[in-house]
Amino acid sequence: MSRLRTLSLPTLLLLFVGVPVFWAFPDALPFWRAVGIILGWAGAGLLLFNLLLMVREVRLASSLGGLERITAWHHQTGMAAYLLLLLHPLALAAAGWAESPELAWEVISPLSGNLAVWLGWGGLIFLMLGLAATFMSRLTYGVWRWLHSLLGGGVLIGFVHVLQLGISAGGLLALATAVLILLWRLLRVDLGTAAKPYIVTSVRSVAQSMVEISLKPLAMPVDAVPGQFVLTAFFRGPSYRGCGEFHPFTISGIGLEHELRIGVKALGDCTRRMQSLEPGVSARVHGPFGEFLKDLPSRPLLWVAGGIGITPFIGCLRQQSVATPTTLIYLYRGEQDAAYLDELAALSKHSPKLALQTEATGTGPPNLSRLLPDAGALANHECYVCGPPGLIKLVSRALIDRGVSIERIHFEHFDFR
Repeated sequence: MSRLRTLSLPTLLLLFVGVPVFWAFPDALPFWRAVGIILGWAGAGLLLFNLLLMVREVRLASSLGGLERITAWHHQTGMAAYLLLLLHPLALAAAGWAESPELAWEVISPLSGNLAVWLGWGGLIFLMLGLAATFMSRLTYGVWRWLHSLLGGGVLIGFVHVLQLGISAGGLLALATAVLILLWRLLRVDLGTAAKPYIVTSVRSVAQSMVEISLKPLAMPVDAVPGQFVLTAFFRGPSYRGCGEFHPFTISGIGLEHELRIGVKALGDCTRRMQSLEPGVSARVHGPFGEFLKDLPSRPLLWVAGGIGITPFIGCLRQQSVATPTTLIYLYRGEQDAAYLDELAALSKHSPKLALQTEATGTGPPNLSRLLPDAGALANHECYVCGPPGLIKLVSRALIDRGVSIERIHFEHFDFR
């Protein structure tokens, strides 16, 4: 990643937080009141920055280092904003304590009858509920999405709270910025106006509970390469009940007329329903995102795939033979779960620089000490890992133990909750 893209998110964060704090920086106020004001505006800036990271625009995501990096920053800054805003009223109460405990309580008590205080606590409660959904991995996507949307409501309530305090200039600007970003997200991403129309041309089973879907563009196609991923929503067909939700799917192939092939494994309610997709179903595709296998280096490569994680690698191999010595280790539970196994064997025969290792691991963890090359053989290798989060952690740890630096271990998560 270029230095400019590496610095893009820290620079934006400094801008979003620094400008409101500088504008509202208190002068000649008691210490705790000044701290309370700084915490409030720093938290407000973090919230606006956090909203911007929710906007999944292709060019914006690419310029900021990729959707996975943006999602990680979104989670961290959301939590930081909530903590700062939680401390904000406590610091103001500490300022009031110097005069009397009653005044300190009045500053933060929702029972005081002060509309601004009610709005402040209401915004914090909405933020807390939205953040709580982030840690509830067992929630269905629809319920999680509804709860997570409370974050946007909390932000809007918080800026109305600022207006109620009489801070009209800063409050109006912050509220207008939040509304614009949320509308941008709603129209472009949630309602799919940024997505392009496609139609399903074929659906074939490639493993147990996994299908490969071919999509034909009906207008200008997305400009993608194999190994990237797209956000795709499928709608109703003659006998298919679409869920209409955008989910990330890795591109497993691109045809001569820009047809996309994506691998879909039944991991949730919507993806289970997609196993019965049929030709003729309309779809919308937003993207592409991700740089997992873009611009591969000229040094030797180690690819480790687990289950559905084979998808970016098969997409890359279908496009062209590897140009440098490459070892692909493909792990799966059993033969029924091994997608593209015969095709991979055929591709390896016609690609002299590709060494293919396949292994059924059963329900236990793979024996990485036997499967992975030793430290000497890994010297100068770039390593790419794709699969379930648990496998990524195991393989990354094993590679680090073999002397591979973290900078030469690449992986991409596709859980953007």
